[in-house]
Amino acid sequence: MLSLRAVIFDFDGVIADTEPLHYEGLRRTLAAVGITLSESDYYADYLGFDDHGCVVAALQAHGRPIDRETVRDLMQKKAVAYLASIRDHLVIFPGVREFVQEAAASFPLAIASGALRREIELILDQAGIRKAFQHITSAEDVTHGKPDPQPFLHALAGLNRQQPAQPIAPESCLVIEDSLPGIRAAKAAGMKVLAVANTHTTQDLHEAHAISHSLNDQRLAELRARLWPSV
Repeated sequence: MLSLRAVIFDFDGVIADTEPLHYEGLRRTLAAVGITLSESDYYADYLGFDDHGCVVAALQAHGRPIDRETVRDLMQKKAVAYLASIRDHLVIFPGVREFVQEAAASFPLAIASGALRREIELILDQAGIRKAFQHITSAEDVTHGKPDPQPFLHALAGLNRQQPAQPIAPESCLVIEDSLPGIRAAKAAGMKVLAVANTHTTQDLHEAHAISHSLNDQRLAELRARLWPSV
């Protein structure tokens, strides 16, 4: 009988309140090449994509040619701007430390994110919760970002490499997300999804199995009983 056996977290918008910093870094990078990005457009059209997806979407939206060198250059410049800003900000959402510590006491934890590994590691170290995660899947580890299920399947494979005798099934994973592409990626991977309304409204996140306004309001035992009721 299937039950909850692992928890996989998105990063930006779930653990770290970094979306304003991502927006500002992307806005400045695009402005330097004559592309204007409004905050409302960013949150409506770009949230949930990795840096590659954001840059390509911006170039497409403004009729710019898309070539590998241009995309790589813009991604690098945006990453430099973003990394400089997070060094000066501790951006963990309320309740995250407590939820992560509670979850890590009972289950293996992973991260599946479109962020760069050095960005993830820096913030987790700042927050004092890096050791709670057995595996991190970052943008460098996959060829297809969300809404493709690859990030979540890669994260699960990373967890299963550490316990090959008792592999975890996708159906036994709880994913915590904040965006529609992330919810769809997790469901495509066969996983249960808790959506946290940190960056979108609850109406925008209605495809998730459960929705919360904050991890501060959640207890893992209650989620387990709700999403795996027969256990």
